[in-house]
Amino acid sequence: MTALDAQVELLNAKESTRRVAIGDFHRLPGDTPHIETVLEPGEMITAVVLPPPPLGAQLYRKVRDRASYEFALVSVAVIIATDGKKINVARVAFGGVAHKPWRSPEAEAALVGQPATMATFRSAGEAAMARAVGRGLNDFKIELAKRTLARTLANAVQLS
Repeated sequence: MTALDAQVELLNAKESTRRVAIGDFHRLPGDTPHIETVLEPGEMITAVVLPPPPLGAQLYRKVRDRASYEFALVSVAVIIATDGKKINVARVAFGGVAHKPWRSPEAEAALVGQPATMATFRSAGEAAMARAVGRGLNDFKIELAKRTLARTLANAVQLS
């Protein structure tokens, strides 16, 4: 939903509604790590609103330890459109690598205008993870995210 620019519709006890961009719905931990979202007391989610789909192929990949409904070690959502030679549209979002779903403008910038090749896809992974910091036991996720992104982009281009 992050790659699709979804919005979350919220309703409070006084029956007034508000919409929050999905990218703003989850809070940064900061001084209140126990408060994970921007939901106010008495609010509830009533809808998720998706805009018209962007051009291009959409693909989602979830990597997990076992074949179950387990949480993702890494997940990647991509939207990519090419003109046959160059990438015209690119959206990239990750799950499982941060405290909230994370869209990568760095990866998107590394893709648009470039040829749809594995080298370009790898460069996008490098751009996406350039500032990533592992915490010991999860260091492997940085490389896993790069590889998962490259593979997902390659598969999405084949669909388009």
